[in-house]
Amino acid sequence: MEKRSIIIDTDPGQDDAVAILLALASPDEIDVLGITCVAGNVPLELTAKNARMVCELAGRSDIAVYAGCDRPLGRDLVTAEHVHGKTGLDGPKLPDPGMPLQDLHAVDYIIDTLRAASKGSVTLCPLGPLTNIATALLRAPDIADHVREIVLMGGAYFEVGNITPAAEFNIYVDPQAADIVFKSGIPIVVMPLDVTHKALVTAPRNQAFRALNTPVGVAVAQMTEFFERFDKEKYGSAGAPLHDPCVTAWLIRPDIFSGRHINVEIETQSELTLGMTVADWWGVTDRPANALFIGDLDADAFFALLTERLGRL
Repeated sequence: MEKRSIIIDTDPGQDDAVAILLALASPDEIDVLGITCVAGNVPLELTAKNARMVCELAGRSDIAVYAGCDRPLGRDLVTAEHVHGKTGLDGPKLPDPGMPLQDLHAVDYIIDTLRAASKGSVTLCPLGPLTNIATALLRAPDIADHVREIVLMGGAYFEVGNITPAAEFNIYVDPQAADIVFKSGIPIVVMPLDVTHKALVTAPRNQAFRALNTPVGVAVAQMTEFFERFDKEKYGSAGAPLHDPCVTAWLIRPDIFSGRHINVEIETQSELTLGMTVADWWGVTDRPANALFIGDLDADAFFALLTERLGRL
């Protein structure tokens, strides 16, 4: 399998942390060029701190981490401490990071890295609101040709919304940014709630993380134990859905996912449905397909992959 060069754009977040760990545990398939942080689950200061804590947990203090946009393009920031806790990484007790935050702004790093790369060679992996990615595309439209594809976690169709009745959190936080990205012409793979809600950390799966008996395994078990309280109460589910690791897993094992190439538009005007991903799953419009919208995964294969890889760290 061809090794992918990626930039992870993230707002950690327990599930973001697991996605980063999976990428760092898979060097044969994934070359993490850098990690860019955005405000989302918690404010930017915390997401930039959390990303570095996760890198150090993985023993990868060599990874460059950049802080980016601290607010959406055109509205006030909405955060999700009610899900992730006041730090964004509530659960394990991780030490404050010793590795530095890079001086360069994340958007400048994205632009510089893409311009220096061959055309169609870098995959962008946004795990949070799309503010950094959209800002880079607005500021430097030429970089689009250098992106192989964008593989993102965001949106929903059959599962509708998790922050409003119609909208998924990442898209809702910055719908204007999402609209720019989905209209960019860059190939897009979407991991919506429709698939991520099937990646449930049940008690046996969480025990498998803990049974790794490593700092990473125990920390991931503690993260998901904290994270799951919200989803168990809200959905009556058996555990926490690991949303963002679906992005990383797709890079490694796309064969365990299935979806459709469809048109996806972002609602940016309506007060009622702001941030909705209007996904033409049934092909009822003549709008051209602009995304591979994932709808299902082999959950057992997903967790087998995740547990095996986390065991390498």
